[in-house]
Amino acid sequence: MTDYSKIDFSDLKAASEADEVVTHSYVRDITLASGKVLALITLDNGRDHTRPSTLGPVTLLELNDRLDELTARAAAGEIQAVGVTGKPYFLAAGADLSKVGEVPDRDSAKKMAQLGHFVLGKLGELGVPSFTFINGLALGGGVEIALNSDYRTVDASAPALGLPEVFLGIIPGWGGAYLLPNLIGIENALKVIVENPLKNNRMLKAKEAFDLGMADAIFPPVNFLEDSLKWADGVLTGKIQVKRPNVPGKLEKLAKWDVAIGIAKKSLEGKLGTTPKSPYRALELLKAAKSGTKAEGFEREDEALADLVSGDQFVASIYAFNLVQKRAKRPAGAPDRELARKVTKVGIIGAGLMASQFALLFVRRLQVPVVITDLDQSRVDKGLDYIRTEITKLEEKGRLDSDEANRLRALVSGTTDKADFADCDWVIEAVFEDLAVKQQVFAEVEPHLSETAILATNTSSLSVEQIGAKLAHPERVVGFHFFNPVAVMPLLEIVKAPATNDETLATAFAVAAKLKKSAVLTADAPGFVVNRLLAKVMGEAARAVDEGTPVPVVEKALAPIGLPMGPFELIDLVGWAVAAHVQDTMVREFPERFYSSENLHALAKLQGVVEKDKHGKVTDLSKEAKKVVTVGKSPVDEATILRRVEDELAREIKLMLDEKVVVAAEDIDLCLILGAGWPFQAGGATPYLDRVGASERAFGDTFHHPAIRGVGA
Repeated sequence: MTDYSKIDFSDLKAASEADEVVTHSYVRDITLASGKVLALITLDNGRDHTRPSTLGPVTLLELNDRLDELTARAAAGEIQAVGVTGKPYFLAAGADLSKVGEVPDRDSAKKMAQLGHFVLGKLGELGVPSFTFINGLALGGGVEIALNSDYRTVDASAPALGLPEVFLGIIPGWGGAYLLPNLIGIENALKVIVENPLKNNRMLKAKEAFDLGMADAIFPPVNFLEDSLKWADGVLTGKIQVKRPNVPGKLEKLAKWDVAIGIAKKSLEGKLGTTPKSPYRALELLKAAKSGTKAEGFEREDEALADLVSGDQFVASIYAFNLVQKRAKRPAGAPDRELARKVTKVGIIGAGLMASQFALLFVRRLQVPVVITDLDQSRVDKGLDYIRTEITKLEEKGRLDSDEANRLRALVSGTTDKADFADCDWVIEAVFEDLAVKQQVFAEVEPHLSETAILATNTSSLSVEQIGAKLAHPERVVGFHFFNPVAVMPLLEIVKAPATNDETLATAFAVAAKLKKSAVLTADAPGFVVNRLLAKVMGEAARAVDEGTPVPVVEKALAPIGLPMGPFELIDLVGWAVAAHVQDTMVREFPERFYSSENLHALAKLQGVVEKDKHGKVTDLSKEAKKVVTVGKSPVDEATILRRVEDELAREIKLMLDEKVVVAAEDIDLCLILGAGWPFQAGGATPYLDRVGASERAFGDTFHHPAIRGVGA
């Protein structure tokens, strides 16, 4: 077994101490009611609540020194317990990802894992009981501090606990993959380590973590530390017996463990394919955690973390993570936010499903009156019924209290008279994707609006300039493109037409922020970003089928990219008619670059175009669909389809950047990650295209200099 004490970590410290935001370990002695002394370590980086405490090399080595001192004091009988807690609102947000992402080679990556094990492992070897009082957010290494301790309490108001590493392309590498399943059982551990991270990085609330067995006690926030210390005193004196019903017994390890791993693996293969490495490496570690010693478990984590941290997928994931966490919050090209106008009432043109989803989102987030309109009162009433029913569902689920639900219902109204839009500051249309229709509804409502009211269009591919061309004030027209489902998808493409002024644009970004959406500025170009590039993918898929390639071959061809769904599964999701319309738009604008398929139009007229397996994956065209398609006799293989898609995407993205559709390649990737589910471990499109050589093939260069790839590549 590795003797961590003999490893020299000074190189990690030297590489970090110049710019690491150090989380210090402050120790104070607390005499408990029994007279026993608990040495309490408080983790605090000295920053305010906007900067959680993180665990870099300098931080860990300082914590190591404090733990060594406390071990000596415990041996001398000066203290009878050690506790760990954090500054207000935070225990720790895990490893300092900026430091992990900068490792120069695999050996350094392995040392990062070993350093975490070396330090946190001491929490179980102090010679006296150790406690972690989870007083707030605890992620990754923060949770592993608690897992390495003997006992744990949690503040009932802690907003998030979790092990998000798999989401970032790595694994819980400071004890989590071994300790957690042996504390809460394999099925619960699979949920925390694999399932939740892959559900858009879902976190646990304090009560959920307690119910799973991740904490031994839960206390209200008002006296959390005092209650935790009192509870710890009870444990020390034997007055409190800690029960852990979820700790796996021999029967679970013999009968359930491997079965649960097998089921999880098949589920992953069905949903994700086999391209992402971290979920499968996590499964290997969890399977091995069934037996062996803690030291063996830690060594397995060392090797796994070294492999993954030095690989392409982690580096790409960190790139993607920074886009979503940083760039999305400071949109490139957005005007001065001080120019934004106040929105006190929202008008929505349309009362169909999309319009009703808009109304629900706007009233919940903006908390202002929302009025919907449509061609007749029956359509308006149907839309209002949908909105009110959805509010009732939220109330029944406990996400709204009765007072708030009633207030939201009162804020929503409907009308067939456009004059009722007179005091709206923001009007958005959600009508059929047809230029003449959109021009007409804006022309009808504009005379009733103030000159500063903003007109937003949800068009997915039409020209925003043309939509506003016949208006008296085209400068107040802006593209505001949502993705389905509206409440879930985080991306908004904000489209600036040539006439759109800065006040309109600033207001659009301000509204997007209030809606809790991530907005990306795009030029008024066909398909904007997401639909333009998806049209490329769908076009190449249709071309392959037209040539005679079986649908299952086409579906599997793009698996190496790691997309959440194949091209025909995607088309089936967005709708065959919608896909055909987008394809028509792109072919009309760029006939020499986008493929037109008559088969796509034929399929758009059918119901039930494809057959799917239990995971929702497309297995083939339906019998009815096969009757209407006309295919050639020159099928191509998976490698050919993949290369075509890669090269066409690289070529199109380069043209988009040259045309200044967006500010930078990062904005393309942000759109694809948030609007099309492009996988984190690919880093979006451009890092992937650089790595596989498509950028070089398409335009003789790369999007990124240097390319975004692992140090072990």
